[in-house]
Amino acid sequence: MTKREQEIFDIIRKQPTIDQNEIASILQISRSSVAVHISNLQKKGYIQGKGYLINESAYAVGIGAANVDIHCHSHQQILLHDSNPSRMHISLGGVTRNICENFSRLGGNVKLITAVGTDVYGSKIKNECTLAGIDMNYCMTVEGHASSTYVSCLDIDGDMFVAFSDMSVLQKLTLPFLQSREGVIQGAKVLICDPALPEEVLECITQKYGERIPVFVDPVSTAYAKRLKPYIGKVHTVKPNRMELGVLSGHSTQTQKDIETACDILLQKGVQRVVVSLGKDGCFAMDQDGLRLKKSLGAVQEVANATGGGDAFMGALVYSFLHDLPAEETLFYALAAGIAAVSSEDTINPNMSIELIQSIIKERVK
Repeated sequence: MTKREQEIFDIIRKQPTIDQNEIASILQISRSSVAVHISNLQKKGYIQGKGYLINESAYAVGIGAANVDIHCHSHQQILLHDSNPSRMHISLGGVTRNICENFSRLGGNVKLITAVGTDVYGSKIKNECTLAGIDMNYCMTVEGHASSTYVSCLDIDGDMFVAFSDMSVLQKLTLPFLQSREGVIQGAKVLICDPALPEEVLECITQKYGERIPVFVDPVSTAYAKRLKPYIGKVHTVKPNRMELGVLSGHSTQTQKDIETACDILLQKGVQRVVVSLGKDGCFAMDQDGLRLKKSLGAVQEVANATGGGDAFMGALVYSFLHDLPAEETLFYALAAGIAAVSSEDTINPNMSIELIQSIIKERVK
């Protein structure tokens, strides 16, 4: 145990439920550094699930994209075919990576299997993920290839106007490589993935590993939802929006009744739980136990960046699942995490924590 790890261990031993931000304040270091030290303490067996920290044996594995996100936030109404004055901001992204980081910031133990290039962005992804508490020891580095990049153009209100992505490096994450990581995959309590993966890898995750490990999937877009559709029956939890739900179910999602019918179609195929994002109207969930629950925490008055809301939502779903939270609390946690995310200019809110989520719920639930 290093000197810094000993200091953190002593603080946690005295205050098992202490927040990572509080530890950072006491030691005058960054929260991300605290997260790394706590992760090391978990791996060495010194911390066994005290407070909000999950036992080392209960870890999640993310398999999917890790990007560098470039956000362009226009200062005015966007003019097509012209140069638009805007503010540029760079941060890490990729749906699976984002979910993993949100989960990590909530105190979760997570390992990421992804593919990065040998460019400067690849180094940035690995270094910053590690600082955020994500175990990057299982990722693939593809020689001579560019890392995944995502460029989003946000309008004056912070909503996405258009986006572009180059995720071709992820296609290098082949089935043989995935099988070389089978040991860590088989030990996971939850698998997190997205449909941007090569089809044979997506099939293996859902059809092979999904037989005994709960698989959580964000469809990402209607295009990717089409790729996910053949394997949807082996997914434990899927989080579509209305349009993605329509693609996955093959049913209209115009009305609330339509949404319930579409969710029921997925449940009949074998999905254990469907949580539909309804934007400003909150979310709606159905599961195999007969749950039908619609919840909202109200609209967000000022959206700094709408890009990461869904990923934070899913990160909180994973956290809630591993902590066996009741359905209503689970949805409130997920909604609050989404609110926290879109209130930050970064794709991931650097202040994301259980305490922040609980404060948002307390403020909005009367």
